[in-house]
Amino acid sequence: MQLKQKLAISYIRTKFKLLSLISKRKTAEKVFELFCMPLLKSPTRARTVFTWAEILRFKMDGVTIQGYRWNKDNPHKILILHGFGSAAYNFHAYIVAMLDKGYQVLAFDAPAHGNSEGRTVNAMQYCEMIKKIIKLYGPVNGFLAHSFGGIALSLAMENAPHDENTKIVFIAPATETTTAIDTAFKLLKINDKAVRDEFDRIIFNKGGHLPKWYSMKRAMENIKATILWIHDEDDDITPVSDALKVKEKGFKNIEFIITKGLGHRNIYRDAAIRKRVTAFL
Repeated sequence: MQLKQKLAISYIRTKFKLLSLISKRKTAEKVFELFCMPLLKSPTRARTVFTWAEILRFKMDGVTIQGYRWNKDNPHKILILHGFGSAAYNFHAYIVAMLDKGYQVLAFDAPAHGNSEGRTVNAMQYCEMIKKIIKLYGPVNGFLAHSFGGIALSLAMENAPHDENTKIVFIAPATETTTAIDTAFKLLKINDKAVRDEFDRIIFNKGGHLPKWYSMKRAMENIKATILWIHDEDDDITPVSDALKVKEKGFKNIEFIITKGLGHRNIYRDAAIRKRVTAFL
């Protein structure tokens, strides 16, 4: 972690500590806002494949969502979904690989990411974006989702039309929302149960469910697609322990690949992984 980041986190910790003495609810609201805000927004560097993409835009809750489409006339469609703090351009190598197979490719920037508008995003907003993409540009035959995109896709697929011929690749998905929240509270050194309870209530009020409901292990019970799940033992963002709990459930439609030494981001940049994903889709 860079010095600038350490200083910023130290300041935020002090701010929340003082605020919690005044109002547990207000502290929880500020923590939730921070939890949904990509502080390290991925830069939108130009990639060759994006220079000839068709630009797609639509409105969602007053926010303009931007996406990209290639090979519009091919009926076999692949949708690529990035993670938190990332952007569609990070998956340029996968886009090229899918285009080499002749597929139509769709890739969108989530709210508050890339070239889409907004300051914050949560799993249900990302989920609603995915469902709207499918409605506007679908049906979609295959999906590739990394990290935060994974939990959002799993929630969307519970209600999206699909069957066993639909293919999904999850790469290092954010498997359990409770784990992400625990990590955030630990980073911010917030040990106040009252603040955490208020935080959970905010999530419930927004989506009608407590944090534990936003779980890929739970969602998998309702997904019929053929799934390839790739996770690394050394992932320090979305721990493999959560993925292994899904594996233990023995879902017949999920194939797991557990790697070593690739971590959270290098796993999708790895050439061997990309080749395996491309072959699967």
